[in-house]
Parts: sequence; structure tokens; C-alpha cells
Amino acid sequence: MSHADATDPHVISDLETLAALYGTPSERAITKELSHISPHYQALIEHAPFVVVASVGPEGMDCSPRGDGPGFVEVADANTVLMPDRRGNNRIDTLRNIIRDPRVALLFLIPGIGETLRINGRAEITTDPVLLERFTIQNKLPRSVIRITADRVYFQCSKAIARSKLWDHDAHVDRKQLPTAGQILGGIDGTFDAVDYDHKYPQHMRETMY
Repeated sequence: MSHADATDPHVISDLETLAALYGTPSERAITKELSHISPHYQALIEHAPFVVVASVGPEGMDCSPRGDGPGFVEVADANTVLMPDRRGNNRIDTLRNIIRDPRVALLFLIPGIGETLRINGRAEITTDPVLLERFTIQNKLPRSVIRITADRVYFQCSKAIARSKLWDHDAHVDRKQLPTAGQILGGIDGTFDAVDYDHKYPQHMRETMY
């Protein structure tokens, strides 16, 4: 039963009931899954400037956005991709998880494209100088490179992107409708200077991008 409400009679708690509700997946949904990166799947990776990385550790799950120029995740061979770990907030949730449990899942998004690409596999963290040098930007090296060995690779159809209108400019939200980063932090800590933070952040981001 669900941890949220163990008394809910509509909660699905066994695989047989779930299978009866959804039925059998289509043949194409099965055959599109590969154990390697095909040339077509490589093309999607090479055009993707954004990927979400899911990992798991003793404290629970984590889902982290990663972005850079298109193809910043490099296909090393048919079973391996390389991802530079750029400058961030040093929480390193993903990296700590990988140290203790190498399982990861990647979701690649390409602006304007409905299909997404998923890779499930195992990751490791390396500081190989040759690899770090390979990912130099603005004369700055990444702290490390995440090497992912793919176990399952498949694309997702465009229904989710189409339903969400993610790439539809008319559906874009005016930033002024939402709280700023400073306001969010100020709501957590009443002594935090939200106005000063928001004023300085654009310059801070430019200076610390890499």
C-alpha cells in the first residue's frame, strides 16, 4: 500500500494489477530499447544541450540538471558517454551518490525537438588529466568527468513535450509571475538580503559559469 494513505482502496500495490490496468506495451516500445548507443541515438546526444541526471544513494534519490553547449555530453564509444562536471554549488549530491551506488539514469532534451533520449547505466568519476583537458572551456577545466557505461538506451516519443507545450513560445511563463531566487532564499531565512542577492546574481553567474 501507499505510504501516503494505506487505507486507500484504489492504490495499486502489486504488479499484476498494474499490468491489468495498462496492458501490454507495443512492439515498438520494446524494440527501440538497445544495449548500446546507435548512430541515430548518438545524433540526439550530440545535439542535446541539456540533460537531467538521476542517481540514488543511502539518503535517497537525486535528480540534477546539467547543461552546456550542444553535445557537451560526449559519446566515447557505442557503450560509453562522458560528461564534464562543471562549476556548481558544491552540494555534489550526484557525485556522492555515484561513489556509493553507480546506477544513474539520463534524460536528454533538445530545444525544439519533441523526442527525448534516455540512458540507464552505471557511472564513475574520473580526474584523468587527458579527459579534463578535453572538456576545457574558457581555459578552465571541469573538476571531474563522469563516465557512464550504458546498459539501456532508448528514445521517448514526443507526447510529453507536445502536451506540455515546452517549446511553444506562447506557453512560456513571464519570469515576473514567479518569485526570484533571492525571494525564495529570503522566504527561508528572514535575515537574507533578497534584493542585494538578485541584483548581484547576474554578474556572479557570468563570472562563475565555468
